[in-house]
Amino acid sequence: MTIASEIKLTTIVSAILIMEIRTIGRETFLPCVFLSASRRDMKNSNDTVLQFFTQRYIKDFCLFVFFSFLVASCGNYEKKTFTVVGDLNEASETIKYGTKKSIKPQVKPIQLGVERFSLYIDSLSGKRIAVVANQTSVIKKSHLVDTLLVMKIPVVKVFSPEHGFRGVADAGERVSSSVDEKTGIPIVSLYGNNKKPLNEQLADIDIVLFDIQDVGVRFYTFISTLHYVMEACAENNKQLIVLDRPNPNAHYIDGPILEPRFKSFVGMHPVPIVYGMTIGEYAKMINGEGWLASGIQCRLLVVPCKNYTHKIAYSLPIAPSPNLKSDVAIALYPSLCFFEATTVSVGRGTDRPFEYFGHPRFPKLDYAFTPEPKIGAKNPMHQNKLCHGFDLSKSQVKRTYELNLNYLIQARDLLGDSAVFIDQNLFFNRLAGTASLKEQIYKGWSAQEIRETWKPGISDFMATRKKYLLYP
Repeated sequence: MTIASEIKLTTIVSAILIMEIRTIGRETFLPCVFLSASRRDMKNSNDTVLQFFTQRYIKDFCLFVFFSFLVASCGNYEKKTFTVVGDLNEASETIKYGTKKSIKPQVKPIQLGVERFSLYIDSLSGKRIAVVANQTSVIKKSHLVDTLLVMKIPVVKVFSPEHGFRGVADAGERVSSSVDEKTGIPIVSLYGNNKKPLNEQLADIDIVLFDIQDVGVRFYTFISTLHYVMEACAENNKQLIVLDRPNPNAHYIDGPILEPRFKSFVGMHPVPIVYGMTIGEYAKMINGEGWLASGIQCRLLVVPCKNYTHKIAYSLPIAPSPNLKSDVAIALYPSLCFFEATTVSVGRGTDRPFEYFGHPRFPKLDYAFTPEPKIGAKNPMHQNKLCHGFDLSKSQVKRTYELNLNYLIQARDLLGDSAVFIDQNLFFNRLAGTASLKEQIYKGWSAQEIRETWKPGISDFMATRKKYLLYP
């Protein structure tokens, strides 16, 4: 709190006290004046006994009225709340007089990288722009592409990641290049055979803008798209501007480190499954650690968020992909995605994917669901079959601070010998980044025993991560 704020606060309190004193004066003075007049009239009376009792009554009554209003007025301070707005570390403070309350600063709204025009818009003037974007690339309620066009910034083409520019394609579904119906701008798909922009696709481009909402999980493929875009820009001497966004899973780090032999599009770098960084920080790490081909460097500019920290709980305004529809699903995704390489359903084909898991061969439980074809899940696992299982949305009331391996262990135990559990061994190992997890699960290791084997790798990663952080 500054001196100016303290003076302002003192002035406000003084004014309030003066108002209360005036109120007490009005409410006690008039009755006393009336009774004093009666006392004056009694002086002219010859009845001395009557004068004595009248004077005593008037004094007692005036004291009673005065102290009654004084106590009542003091009591009111318990109920009155005054909000003092000023230069209080640029925050509002609420103070309750008459009680000892801690002062709680108001949390400032997060300003996304894309919203900080002053840090990047001038560099786009007169340049030919390509945008790497999907349905999450919005400024308030306007898409980034539409906003740039309104600002007379020439957007030459759009590159789209997995799930497509509109974010409705299934996981793993091939997305063809097309033309945006609204703007007529060509859309080049970066999923399928063309994961990396070709030289000819960058020939008519000066600057590439990258603005995609990530969820901070190694096997979520947007960071793999980022890698290939950085590599293509480096090879073609194009500048890349990453407009940073918060990571809803940035508050913790967990999981095994990816081993080089399991490198794939669902895991390209030696990081844990949950790495605790925004996509802008991650881009700096890709560059700084020399992970691009031949160690080449991308001309990178990261436009950071403002008023953001890794510990802030951030709710995504737009679903980042068709099957992550809620904050609960995003929180559970790092733990449940292992089931994608098993015969256990994670609720694809329901209204709440990644909030359930179940199997037709599980014994009858308290919850069941039936997967059906939906947008983003055209052919879901166990389609039209009743799956006995678990609704995790009701148990997910606190923030997650670690991967929950008990889901895998419980599913293995429930299936027993009734059905194959992990039916895609290589894919499971690629998701885990190691062959050890599958072996540990089948050998009956506990979650705590498995987690102990991750600690050395996580410790080494923490030291690497620290070099590239933009936020506390």
